Amino acid sequence: MKILQIAGEQFNSRLFLGTGKFSSGEQLRDAVLASGTELVTVSLKRTDFSHGKKDILSSVPKSVKVMINTSGARDAKDAVRIAKLAESAGHRWIKLEIHPEQKYLLPDPIETMKAAEQLVKEGFIVLPYINADPVLARKLEDAGVHAVMPLGAPIGSNQGLRTEAMLRIIIEQCSVPVVIDAGLGMPSHAAAAIEMGADAVLVNTAIACADNPALMAEAFKLAVISAERALASGPSKVSSTASPSSPFDLFSL
Repeated sequence: MKILQIAGEQFNSRLFLGTGKFSSGEQLRDAVLASGTELVTVSLKRTDFSHGKKDILSSVPKSVKVMINTSGARDAKDAVRIAKLAESAGHRWIKLEIHPEQKYLLPDPIETMKAAEQLVKEGFIVLPYINADPVLARKLEDAGVHAVMPLGAPIGSNQGLRTEAMLRIIIEQCSVPVVIDAGLGMPSHAAAAIEMGADAVLVNTAIACADNPALMAEAFKLAVISAERALASGPSKVSSTASPSSPFDLFSL
């Protein structure tokens, strides 16, 4: 597969990580290193940009790009405010995340569209977290976002690719990168997402809440690499009928 490019930046790894729920900064750092990721998302409320103070950013290796997410925003106004606070600290990559209800944490499509349009106009690099909605994904692409991040299942649910049919349409129709975000619970889910054509996956809970986060991070890394190599190998076509593994006409008698 080609090297992934988002907003002109290249990423060798197609595995992105969220940084919430880790029990310590050390666990986070070990998981980030084990995953081989080059991009992590960080909630603004978990950062402290004051000089000399230790926060979550101190656990992220300097070589890894940080994208601030607007988690906690209830509407477009909240999200834009958070993005501008991040910008004041030098962060212009924004994972646009707006979910007004707390039980399922489903993204608000109307407020997400409003915020995306404004942030794009103001020069932010915008990657919106959305429902698996092909129409919304195309409208956001038309608005100028730099990737779309449809959910596989509700945040933190570990259910896997419950929205697969809609994800396939988004992957087919979108020209910007498609990052499957939320709900992936096992490395096999990540591999399936890459195999269906997703450009990358973002994982948090499945890694952070594992008994051994670093080991799980490595497992996700290997799953994504395995799926990439399988696609690059030129896999044989799916058939509705059987095909003998030892054809009778292979050798002449």
